[in-house]
Amino acid sequence: MPQLGSLFTQFPLGSKASESPHSQCPRQAPALPDFLQHVRKLTGLRKEDVYCNLRIPDQFQKTNDDINIVIFTGQGIFCIDVKSWRGTVSAHNQNWHVQVKEEDQNFTNTRIEQTEDPLKAIMTKTANLCGHLKRSGVSVRQSLFFSRVVFLSPDCELDEELKKKRELVSHCQIDDFLRSFREGYIAWISDALTPSWLSGHLSYRQMESVREVLRGVGTWDLMRLHCGEQLKGDYQGCQYIALDRQETDTLEFSRVKILSADSLWALLGHAPQVSRLHWLSDELPGSEVTVKMYKRGSQGWLGKSLNATATIPSNTFVIFRISGEETDAKIPANTIHSITLSM
Repeated sequence: MPQLGSLFTQFPLGSKASESPHSQCPRQAPALPDFLQHVRKLTGLRKEDVYCNLRIPDQFQKTNDDINIVIFTGQGIFCIDVKSWRGTVSAHNQNWHVQVKEEDQNFTNTRIEQTEDPLKAIMTKTANLCGHLKRSGVSVRQSLFFSRVVFLSPDCELDEELKKKRELVSHCQIDDFLRSFREGYIAWISDALTPSWLSGHLSYRQMESVREVLRGVGTWDLMRLHCGEQLKGDYQGCQYIALDRQETDTLEFSRVKILSADSLWALLGHAPQVSRLHWLSDELPGSEVTVKMYKRGSQGWLGKSLNATATIPSNTFVIFRISGEETDAKIPANTIHSITLSM
Protein backbone atom coordinates (compact mmCIF):
# COMPACT_ATOMS: atom_id res chain seq x y z
CA MET A 1 0.00 0.00 0.00
CA PRO A 2 1.74 3.20 -1.16
CA GLN A 3 2.23 6.10 1.22
CA LEU A 4 2.59 9.82 0.63
CA GLY A 5 6.38 9.76 0.39
CA SER A 6 6.19 8.00 -2.96
CA LEU A 7 2.75 9.23 -3.94
CA PHE A 8 3.67 11.81 -6.54
CA THR A 9 6.08 9.55 -8.41
CA GLN A 10 3.65 6.64 -8.55
CA PHE A 11 0.50 8.63 -9.23
CA PRO A 12 0.98 11.43 -11.78
CA LEU A 13 -1.65 14.08 -11.15
CA GLY A 14 -2.06 15.29 -14.70
CA SER A 15 -2.35 13.73 -18.12
CA LYS A 16 0.89 12.18 -19.22
CA ALA A 17 1.47 14.55 -22.08
CA SER A 18 -0.97 17.25 -21.18
CA GLU A 19 1.04 19.08 -18.56
CA SER A 20 4.32 19.33 -20.45
CA PRO A 21 5.27 22.99 -20.30
CA HIS A 22 7.60 24.98 -22.49
CA SER A 23 10.38 26.72 -20.68
CA GLN A 24 9.49 30.16 -22.03
CA CYS A 25 6.32 30.81 -20.02
CA PRO A 26 3.66 29.12 -22.17
CA ARG A 27 0.12 30.47 -22.18
CA GLN A 28 -1.93 28.68 -19.57
CA ALA A 29 -4.75 26.37 -20.59
CA PRO A 30 -7.82 26.56 -18.33
CA ALA A 31 -8.35 23.86 -15.73
CA LEU A 32 -11.37 21.59 -16.13
CA PRO A 33 -13.57 23.45 -13.56
CA ASP A 34 -12.86 26.76 -15.34
CA PHE A 35 -13.57 25.24 -18.73
CA LEU A 36 -16.81 23.77 -17.39
CA GLN A 37 -17.96 27.26 -16.42
CA HIS A 38 -17.04 28.46 -19.91
CA VAL A 39 -19.09 25.61 -21.39
CA ARG A 40 -22.19 26.57 -19.40
CA LYS A 41 -21.77 30.24 -20.27
CA LEU A 42 -21.41 29.83 -24.04
CA THR A 43 -23.85 26.98 -24.55
CA GLY A 44 -26.58 28.59 -22.44
CA LEU A 45 -27.59 25.11 -21.31
CA ARG A 46 -29.17 24.35 -17.96
CA LYS A 47 -27.06 22.85 -15.21
CA GLU A 48 -28.88 19.51 -15.47
CA ASP A 49 -27.85 19.20 -19.14
CA VAL A 50 -24.08 19.50 -18.56
CA TYR A 51 -22.34 16.79 -16.55
CA CYS A 52 -18.75 16.50 -15.39
CA ASN A 53 -16.52 13.46 -14.74
CA LEU A 54 -19.22 10.82 -15.17
CA ARG A 55 -17.95 7.31 -14.42
CA ILE A 56 -19.73 5.15 -16.95
CA PRO A 57 -19.57 1.37 -16.32
CA ASP A 58 -18.73 -0.87 -19.24
CA GLN A 59 -20.55 -4.09 -20.15
CA PHE A 60 -18.69 -5.88 -17.33
CA GLN A 61 -19.90 -3.26 -14.81
CA LYS A 62 -16.38 -2.01 -14.17
CA THR A 63 -15.78 1.72 -13.81
CA ASN A 64 -12.17 2.68 -14.47
CA ASP A 65 -12.44 5.76 -16.67
CA ASP A 66 -14.64 8.83 -16.68
CA ILE A 67 -15.95 11.15 -19.36
CA ASN A 68 -14.76 14.68 -18.62
CA ILE A 69 -17.90 16.44 -19.87
CA VAL A 70 -21.25 15.17 -21.16
CA ILE A 71 -23.45 17.73 -22.94
CA PHE A 72 -27.04 16.69 -23.40
CA THR A 73 -29.44 18.40 -25.83
CA GLY A 74 -32.28 17.46 -28.12
CA GLN A 75 -29.70 17.10 -30.90
CA GLY A 76 -28.00 14.25 -29.08
CA ILE A 77 -25.54 13.30 -26.36
CA PHE A 78 -22.03 14.71 -26.72
CA CYS A 79 -19.25 12.94 -24.82
CA ILE A 80 -16.20 15.17 -24.48
CA ASP A 81 -12.72 14.56 -23.13
CA VAL A 82 -10.46 17.59 -22.67
CA LYS A 83 -6.68 17.71 -23.00
CA SER A 84 -4.25 20.39 -21.84
CA TRP A 85 -1.45 19.16 -24.09
CA ARG A 86 1.17 21.56 -25.42
CA GLY A 87 3.24 20.83 -28.48
CA THR A 88 2.67 19.31 -31.90
CA VAL A 89 0.30 16.34 -31.87
CA SER A 90 0.37 13.54 -34.44
CA ALA A 91 -1.09 10.03 -34.73
CA HIS A 92 1.15 6.98 -35.14
CA ASN A 93 -0.65 3.63 -35.43
CA GLN A 94 -2.24 2.84 -32.04
CA ASN A 95 -0.55 5.72 -30.19
CA TRP A 96 -0.26 9.46 -30.55
CA HIS A 97 2.92 11.50 -30.26
CA VAL A 98 3.25 14.92 -28.65
CA GLN A 99 6.38 16.76 -29.75
CA VAL A 100 7.41 19.25 -27.10
CA LYS A 101 10.10 21.90 -27.53
CA GLU A 102 11.97 23.10 -24.46
CA GLU A 103 13.90 26.28 -25.09
CA ASP A 104 16.73 27.53 -22.93
CA GLN A 105 19.04 30.50 -23.35
CA ASN A 106 21.67 28.41 -25.08
CA PHE A 107 19.83 25.58 -26.81
CA THR A 108 16.49 24.11 -27.83
CA ASN A 109 15.66 20.56 -26.84
CA THR A 110 12.87 18.59 -28.51
CA ARG A 111 11.36 15.51 -26.94
CA ILE A 112 8.55 13.24 -28.09
CA GLU A 113 6.04 11.90 -25.61
CA GLN A 114 3.88 8.90 -26.47
CA THR A 115 0.31 8.62 -25.24
CA GLU A 116 -2.75 6.51 -25.95
CA ASP A 117 -5.13 7.50 -28.72
CA PRO A 118 -7.59 9.90 -26.98
CA LEU A 119 -10.12 9.67 -29.82
CA LYS A 120 -10.31 5.90 -29.55
CA ALA A 121 -10.62 6.23 -25.77
CA ILE A 122 -13.55 8.66 -25.85
CA MET A 123 -15.31 6.64 -28.55
CA THR A 124 -15.07 3.57 -26.31
CA LYS A 125 -16.48 5.50 -23.36
CA THR A 126 -19.25 6.90 -25.54
CA ALA A 127 -20.21 3.36 -26.55
CA ASN A 128 -20.19 2.41 -22.85
CA LEU A 129 -22.63 5.27 -22.11
CA CYS A 130 -24.91 4.10 -24.91
CA GLY A 131 -24.84 0.57 -23.49
CA HIS A 132 -25.41 1.81 -19.93
CA LEU A 133 -28.52 3.73 -20.97
CA LYS A 134 -29.84 0.68 -22.81
CA ARG A 135 -29.25 -1.55 -19.76
CA SER A 136 -31.10 1.08 -17.70
CA GLY A 137 -34.15 0.82 -19.96
CA VAL A 138 -33.52 3.95 -22.04
CA SER A 139 -33.03 3.26 -25.73
CA VAL A 140 -31.30 6.02 -27.71
CA ARG A 141 -30.17 5.56 -31.30
CA GLN A 142 -26.40 5.21 -31.63
CA SER A 143 -26.44 7.97 -34.27
CA LEU A 144 -27.40 10.45 -31.53
CA PHE A 145 -24.14 9.89 -29.61
CA PHE A 146 -21.17 12.07 -30.53
CA SER A 147 -17.54 11.80 -29.37
CA ARG A 148 -15.28 14.85 -29.16
CA VAL A 149 -11.78 15.62 -27.89
CA VAL A 150 -11.17 19.27 -27.01
CA PHE A 151 -7.62 20.66 -26.82
CA LEU A 152 -7.59 23.54 -24.34
CA SER A 153 -4.11 24.96 -24.83
CA PRO A 154 -3.37 27.61 -27.48
CA ASP A 155 0.11 26.06 -27.61
CA CYS A 156 -1.22 22.74 -28.91
CA GLU A 157 -0.94 22.23 -32.67
CA LEU A 158 -2.59 19.29 -34.46
CA ASP A 159 -0.88 17.94 -37.56
CA GLU A 160 -2.62 18.21 -40.93
CA GLU A 161 -4.19 14.73 -40.80
CA LEU A 162 -5.68 15.27 -37.34
CA LYS A 163 -7.07 18.68 -38.32
CA LYS A 164 -9.33 16.87 -40.81
CA LYS A 165 -11.11 14.91 -38.05
CA ARG A 166 -14.30 16.69 -36.98
CA GLU A 167 -14.19 14.84 -33.64
CA LEU A 168 -11.12 16.90 -32.66
CA VAL A 169 -11.66 20.48 -31.49
CA SER A 170 -8.57 22.68 -31.33
CA HIS A 171 -8.26 25.74 -29.12
CA CYS A 172 -9.26 28.22 -31.84
CA GLN A 173 -12.45 26.23 -32.56
CA ILE A 174 -13.70 25.89 -28.98
CA ASP A 175 -16.00 28.92 -28.79
CA ASP A 176 -17.67 28.20 -32.13
CA PHE A 177 -18.13 24.58 -31.09
CA LEU A 178 -19.80 25.57 -27.82
CA ARG A 179 -22.01 28.23 -29.41
CA SER A 180 -23.35 25.58 -31.78
CA PHE A 181 -25.32 24.16 -28.84
CA ARG A 182 -27.39 27.31 -28.48
CA GLU A 183 -30.95 26.74 -29.61
CA GLY A 184 -33.02 29.64 -30.88
CA TYR A 185 -36.69 30.18 -30.11
CA ILE A 186 -37.78 28.91 -33.54
CA ALA A 187 -35.81 25.68 -33.13
CA TRP A 188 -37.30 25.20 -29.66
CA ILE A 189 -40.87 25.60 -31.01
CA SER A 190 -40.08 23.28 -33.92
CA ASP A 191 -38.81 20.52 -31.64
CA ALA A 192 -41.83 20.91 -29.38
CA LEU A 193 -44.28 20.47 -32.25
CA THR A 194 -42.43 17.96 -34.46
CA PRO A 195 -42.46 14.25 -33.53
CA SER A 196 -39.00 12.91 -32.75
CA TRP A 197 -39.24 10.29 -35.49
CA LEU A 198 -39.54 13.12 -38.00
CA SER A 199 -37.05 15.57 -36.51
CA GLY A 200 -34.43 12.93 -35.76
CA HIS A 201 -33.93 14.53 -32.34
CA LEU A 202 -34.54 13.12 -28.89
CA SER A 203 -38.12 13.31 -27.69
CA TYR A 204 -38.95 15.15 -24.45
CA ARG A 205 -39.78 11.83 -22.82
CA GLN A 206 -36.42 10.36 -23.89
CA MET A 207 -34.59 13.43 -22.61
CA GLU A 208 -36.16 13.20 -19.16
CA SER A 209 -35.41 9.46 -19.00
CA VAL A 210 -31.76 10.11 -19.94
CA ARG A 211 -31.49 12.85 -17.30
CA GLU A 212 -32.79 10.48 -14.65
CA VAL A 213 -30.14 7.87 -15.53
CA LEU A 214 -27.30 10.40 -15.71
CA ARG A 215 -28.25 11.85 -12.32
CA GLY A 216 -27.64 8.39 -10.86
CA VAL A 217 -24.18 7.97 -12.43
CA GLY A 218 -21.34 8.41 -9.97
CA THR A 219 -18.33 10.69 -10.23
CA TRP A 220 -14.96 10.63 -8.48
CA ASP A 221 -14.18 11.76 -4.98
CA LEU A 222 -11.72 14.67 -4.98
CA MET A 223 -8.97 15.01 -2.38
CA ARG A 224 -7.22 18.38 -2.11
CA LEU A 225 -3.86 18.45 -0.35
CA HIS A 226 -2.26 21.35 1.51
CA CYS A 227 0.52 21.45 -1.09
CA GLY A 228 -2.06 22.40 -3.73
CA GLU A 229 -2.22 19.06 -5.51
CA GLN A 230 -5.49 17.21 -6.15
CA LEU A 231 -6.16 13.47 -6.23
CA LYS A 232 -9.12 11.95 -8.05
CA GLY A 233 -10.39 8.57 -6.88
CA ASP A 234 -12.45 6.85 -4.20
CA TYR A 235 -12.37 7.68 -0.49
CA GLN A 236 -12.21 4.31 1.26
CA GLY A 237 -12.30 5.42 4.88
CA CYS A 238 -10.45 6.40 8.03
CA GLN A 239 -10.44 4.46 11.30
CA TYR A 240 -11.55 7.48 13.37
CA ILE A 241 -14.22 8.82 10.98
CA ALA A 242 -17.71 7.39 10.51
CA LEU A 243 -19.90 9.00 7.89
CA ASP A 244 -22.85 8.43 5.59
CA ARG A 245 -22.31 9.56 1.98
CA GLN A 246 -26.00 10.25 1.61
CA GLU A 247 -25.71 12.81 4.41
CA THR A 248 -22.16 14.16 3.95
CA ASP A 249 -20.56 15.74 0.88
CA THR A 250 -17.43 17.49 2.21
CA LEU A 251 -14.73 16.75 4.77
CA GLU A 252 -12.49 19.64 5.80
CA PHE A 253 -9.22 18.93 7.60
CA SER A 254 -7.51 21.56 9.78
CA ARG A 255 -4.30 21.05 11.67
CA VAL A 256 -4.39 21.80 15.39
CA LYS A 257 -1.06 23.03 16.75
CA ILE A 258 -0.36 22.77 20.46
CA LEU A 259 1.71 25.38 22.27
CA SER A 260 4.85 23.84 23.72
CA ALA A 261 5.67 24.26 27.42
CA ASP A 262 8.65 26.53 26.65
CA SER A 263 6.50 28.82 24.51
CA LEU A 264 3.84 29.01 27.23
CA TRP A 265 6.43 29.99 29.88
CA ALA A 266 7.83 32.62 27.51
CA LEU A 267 4.39 34.15 27.03
CA LEU A 268 4.12 34.39 30.84
CA GLY A 269 7.40 36.29 31.03
CA HIS A 270 9.76 33.46 32.01
CA ALA A 271 12.98 32.63 30.22
CA PRO A 272 12.67 29.52 28.05
CA GLN A 273 14.78 26.47 28.79
CA VAL A 274 15.78 26.18 25.13
CA SER A 275 17.04 28.87 22.80
CA ARG A 276 14.28 28.45 20.19
CA LEU A 277 10.56 28.90 20.83
CA HIS A 278 8.36 26.85 18.57
CA TRP A 279 4.95 25.46 17.97
CA LEU A 280 4.87 21.75 18.33
CA SER A 281 5.02 20.26 14.85
CA ASP A 282 2.21 18.11 13.52
CA GLU A 283 4.43 15.05 13.51
CA LEU A 284 5.15 15.17 17.26
CA PRO A 285 2.95 13.18 19.68
CA GLY A 286 -0.08 15.12 20.83
CA SER A 287 -0.75 17.11 17.66
CA GLU A 288 -4.16 16.63 16.12
CA VAL A 289 -6.30 17.23 13.06
CA THR A 290 -9.88 18.47 13.28
CA VAL A 291 -12.22 17.06 10.63
CA LYS A 292 -15.44 18.94 9.91
CA MET A 293 -18.15 17.06 8.00
CA TYR A 294 -20.72 19.13 6.13
CA LYS A 295 -24.26 18.13 5.18
CA ARG A 296 -24.92 17.26 1.56
CA GLY A 297 -26.90 19.84 -0.36
CA SER A 298 -27.36 22.23 2.56
CA GLN A 299 -26.32 25.74 1.59
CA GLY A 300 -27.51 28.74 3.57
CA TRP A 301 -26.50 32.35 4.00
CA LEU A 302 -23.72 31.33 6.37
CA GLY A 303 -22.45 28.51 4.16
CA LYS A 304 -22.87 24.78 4.48
CA SER A 305 -24.42 23.24 7.57
CA LEU A 306 -22.09 21.29 9.81
CA ASN A 307 -23.02 17.63 10.15
CA ALA A 308 -20.35 16.41 12.60
CA THR A 309 -16.84 17.11 13.86
CA ALA A 310 -14.06 14.69 14.78
CA THR A 311 -10.59 15.23 16.22
CA ILE A 312 -8.01 12.65 15.16
CA PRO A 313 -4.25 12.16 15.61
CA SER A 314 -2.26 13.94 12.90
CA ASN A 315 -0.43 10.75 11.94
CA THR A 316 -3.70 8.99 11.11
CA PHE A 317 -3.85 7.56 7.59
CA VAL A 318 -6.77 8.19 5.26
CA ILE A 319 -7.29 5.36 2.78
CA PHE A 320 -7.87 6.57 -0.78
CA ARG A 321 -7.98 4.58 -4.04
CA ILE A 322 -6.50 6.87 -6.67
CA SER A 323 -8.06 6.71 -10.13
CA GLY A 324 -6.36 4.16 -12.36
CA GLU A 325 -4.55 2.33 -9.54
CA GLU A 326 -5.11 -1.22 -8.34
CA THR A 327 -4.19 -0.65 -4.69
CA ASP A 328 -5.17 1.84 -1.99
CA ALA A 329 -2.93 4.74 -0.98
CA LYS A 330 -2.35 5.67 2.68
CA ILE A 331 -2.35 9.45 2.99
CA PRO A 332 -1.53 11.17 6.32
CA ALA A 333 -4.42 13.26 7.59
CA ASN A 334 -2.19 16.26 8.28
CA THR A 335 -1.41 16.60 4.54
CA ILE A 336 -5.09 16.80 3.51
CA HIS A 337 -7.01 20.05 3.05
CA SER A 338 -10.40 18.61 2.09
CA ILE A 339 -12.24 15.69 0.50
CA THR A 340 -15.33 16.20 -1.66
CA LEU A 341 -17.45 13.07 -1.76
CA SER A 342 -19.45 12.00 -4.79
CA MET A 343 -22.73 10.15 -4.54
